Amino acid sequence: MAAAAECDVIMAAPDGPGDAESDEDARREAESFKEQGNAYYAKKDYNEAYNYYTKAIDTCPNNASYYGNRAATLMMLGRFREALGDAQQSVRLDDSFVRGHLREGKCHLSLGNAMAASRCFQRVLELDHKNTQAQQELKNASTVLEYEKIAEVDFEKRDFRKVVFCMDRALEFAPACHRFKILKAECLALLGRYPEAQSVASDILRMDSTNADALYVRGLCLYYEDCIEKAVQFFVQALRMAPDHEKACLACRNAKALKAKKEDGNKAFKEGNYKLAYELYTEALGIDPNNIKTNAKLYCNRGTVNSKLRKLEEAIDDCTNAVKLDDTYIKAYLRRAQCYMDTEQYEDAVRDYEKVYQTEKTKEHKQLLKNAQMELKKSKRKDYYKILGVDKNASEDEIKKAYRKRALMHHPDRHSGASAEVQKEEEKKFKEVGEAFTILSDPKKKARYDSGQDLEEDGLNMGDFDANNIFKAFFGGPGGFSFEASGPGNFFFQFG
Repeated sequence: MAAAAECDVIMAAPDGPGDAESDEDARREAESFKEQGNAYYAKKDYNEAYNYYTKAIDTCPNNASYYGNRAATLMMLGRFREALGDAQQSVRLDDSFVRGHLREGKCHLSLGNAMAASRCFQRVLELDHKNTQAQQELKNASTVLEYEKIAEVDFEKRDFRKVVFCMDRALEFAPACHRFKILKAECLALLGRYPEAQSVASDILRMDSTNADALYVRGLCLYYEDCIEKAVQFFVQALRMAPDHEKACLACRNAKALKAKKEDGNKAFKEGNYKLAYELYTEALGIDPNNIKTNAKLYCNRGTVNSKLRKLEEAIDDCTNAVKLDDTYIKAYLRRAQCYMDTEQYEDAVRDYEKVYQTEKTKEHKQLLKNAQMELKKSKRKDYYKILGVDKNASEDEIKKAYRKRALMHHPDRHSGASAEVQKEEEKKFKEVGEAFTILSDPKKKARYDSGQDLEEDGLNMGDFDANNIFKAFFGGPGGFSFEASGPGNFFFQFG
């Protein structure tokens, strides 16, 4: 901040005709105040320096250097808007005051008005074409203008990371520009970096509690964090400060619409009207694609509705969309895992339950993971219920009937006239049917099988199993049995 680094020590010129003695006394007193201000400025006591420069101005209000010195002090205090007023007054009093033009330009640049800053630095170069500080500051102003243009284009492209980068670079030259800070904060909010966005907006509000843009960004962060009621309060406050604030108006409208749709969907779900709940959640999802957290909840809610409607694959898709938006959303992982269990996609279920248990190590989550792992293990064995074509809750009588039907269907004698390949396949199926019946017809073996225990570890070697013996024992008869043809492709069996 070279333009503010030292104070001016030029003597004040007489203001015009009048009482010469009185004017001289005033000038002497003003100079004394200025010298004291310079001393405090040199010691970096800028508040005291400000007080004495103010006394100098009050005593002799038409001296350009006094305003220039106070502007320099205000710049050191970070009060650039006040400093700008003093710098402008200094060059109004003396248009050839180079330091005044430099300070005005620096204030404009610090406040983010690079165009106005450029005009000031160009004026300095008109007065002193070799002024290296003005040359450098002119380049800085051009750099800020370039970052502004790039940011504007990237915001339209929704490349918010690039906008944040550009604003960070621009703020190196324009540290007091609220406009740049607000744009950065808005993009941070749109990127989901809410604490950073909140911090920037809060800093501005501490300096200016009526800043509508900062109030809007604070509301935006709350809105995207699914604190919709609090968000609406900030949007309303912003609109009080600036009734034509388009972004605050749109966000407020979206927030209210989203809250209403979600609540209506929840009400329909609780009442068991799943079709209506599905429609309302779908409509809510169309309101604002940028609201990631709320939309994640809406996808999960719609997934729950789909699971109630037994549309399990659609439910899985909804939960997948939910965790894509919010990969910390435990409820969506749990819902999807249950849908995977219901559709016997056990490996996927185990993966989701592992994710949940790693995040929240509760007894309930541990048991859910254990159950999924057991079902996965069971799924890798032969499914004896499927082989017999019965439900897992089938009664003893139903198991017997199923065995009778499947054993007769796959018995090797029935396929004696088929090709060798078909005979081999049917013999394999016949053996599997016998295996299934052997396990499921024995209460103890069935219980071990249902619990996921390894039957071979329990001493049951299915490799030594003879399906024909099971068949004979089941159908009985002193003379055995035989298949007889009753027409092309048709067979019946009889006992001898």
